[in-house]
Amino acid sequence: MPVPASLKIGDAAPDFVARTTRGPLTLSALRGQWVLLFSHPADFTPVCTSEFIAFAKAAPAFAAMGCALVGLSVDSLPAHLAWVDAIRQRFGVTIPFPIVEDPSLAIARAYGMLDMTARGSATVRAAYVIDPQGLIQAIVWYPMTVGRSVAELLRLLGALQRVEKGDALAPEGWQPGAPVAVPACQMQDAVTAAGPDWFMTLQPDAAE
Repeated sequence: MPVPASLKIGDAAPDFVARTTRGPLTLSALRGQWVLLFSHPADFTPVCTSEFIAFAKAAPAFAAMGCALVGLSVDSLPAHLAWVDAIRQRFGVTIPFPIVEDPSLAIARAYGMLDMTARGSATVRAAYVIDPQGLIQAIVWYPMTVGRSVAELLRLLGALQRVEKGDALAPEGWQPGAPVAVPACQMQDAVTAAGPDWFMTLQPDAAE
């Protein structure tokens, strides 16, 4: 069995051209904005449906942060279209972002998304936060049986955008407007001057 690709934070996101529910998509055409690329195991499944409804409702918040949403599974485009329409009819929710088809598994293999414990070709619940330069800044994986927190992915995006400035770190549970962490001192004189809190100092966010 081939070993799946192992992408790391800082790697270039593998480019692809694919059909989607919103027309053809080239991933690299989204350069200049943040991208959240997320896979789901299969269409017409309960956990995936709950996630996509949540992503659809949060789409304006992601857009306000300059982030494009891109869904993906190994199902075909006709299956995606039928599922999107079923969500609209059953729950009154329109999916505003593209869902990529990947029946050949080419994209799933490039990103290492295949669930090696599954009997079929299902993908894990993988999410990749890609920065405007096309580099992967965060990787989050969930098993097939557990839904992701869209609120946490929004928080993660906000934290990544804040620390990108290089002047602060985002402590546990950081939200916009909350205090940020000061990078730890790297020189002995600086440690001595900073005192006992040198390794953990919070301060009001000057970016606010």
